[in-house]
Amino acid sequence: MPRTIPGLHHVTAISGPPQANVDFYAGLLKQRLVKRTVNFDDPGTYHLYYGNQTGAPGTILTFFPFADAGPGRAGPGMASAYAYAVPKGGFDEWMLRLAEEVVDFAGPVDRFGQRVITLSDPDGAPVELVETDRESGDALDGFHSVTLWERDPGPTARLLTDIFGYEQVGHEAADGVERLRLAAPGDARGAVVDLIRSDAPSIGRQGTGTIHHVAFRAEDDAVQAEWREKLASAGHGVTPVFDRQYFNAIYFREPGGVLFEIATDPPGFAVDEDAAHLGEALKLPAKYEALRDRIEAVLPPLKVA
Repeated sequence: MPRTIPGLHHVTAISGPPQANVDFYAGLLKQRLVKRTVNFDDPGTYHLYYGNQTGAPGTILTFFPFADAGPGRAGPGMASAYAYAVPKGGFDEWMLRLAEEVVDFAGPVDRFGQRVITLSDPDGAPVELVETDRESGDALDGFHSVTLWERDPGPTARLLTDIFGYEQVGHEAADGVERLRLAAPGDARGAVVDLIRSDAPSIGRQGTGTIHHVAFRAEDDAVQAEWREKLASAGHGVTPVFDRQYFNAIYFREPGGVLFEIATDPPGFAVDEDAAHLGEALKLPAKYEALRDRIEAVLPPLKVA
């Protein structure tokens, strides 16, 4: 049986000031801050990772918080939204809680037979909550999906089906937006990718409130090597392997321009701190450890309620 990508590993986005980001994702959305580290290319900037209690693949949303960055705008060739899965019994509770906390949200609307609400994070990024059939309380159950904005969804859909092993499972058109849904076989978190095509003119711009890249899962290094060979053989310009401390990563641009990553499940976020204390201390890549005092003097303090 041909190998398939099981689903998302993580999504990485750009935000403004880090404390507001922490208050929203660790506070309002009750995600665990599983790692506070720094940008590999800019150690004066945090790299924050949120996920479930164990930091499992498919639950991880990461941010580069650039306090002085200007606002971005999603457009063709960019990922435009990420969606969390809400257990069926918890969806109404989430709407009630958001209303009680005076948090504005749009919806609910019906999308492929599921209720969806959309709220905005402090930088205006759309955060979708999707009702699923899983029965596991009211905690957000990792990712449901990610949405990519494409001028022509066809080549991207073929990449997902012909190489990643996804299947086309739905098509909808509403309010001038055409949405094609693809899904990985199985029931892993983040198994859904939506491709949207809209006639609305828009030029995307990276900045706060936008998604930097979308990462898919490889179960281990050997599987990742298979994906790298397969992508290269199909003519995709894929990078060498990069050690990202908590996973190994390869990158390439899908046909529509979105930056894709394939990241390994191991070693995971407990590789450099106890699982019971994930995200409590600033963890640095080895190459920056000698600069710890200078880096800690530059980074603003963070408080997790």
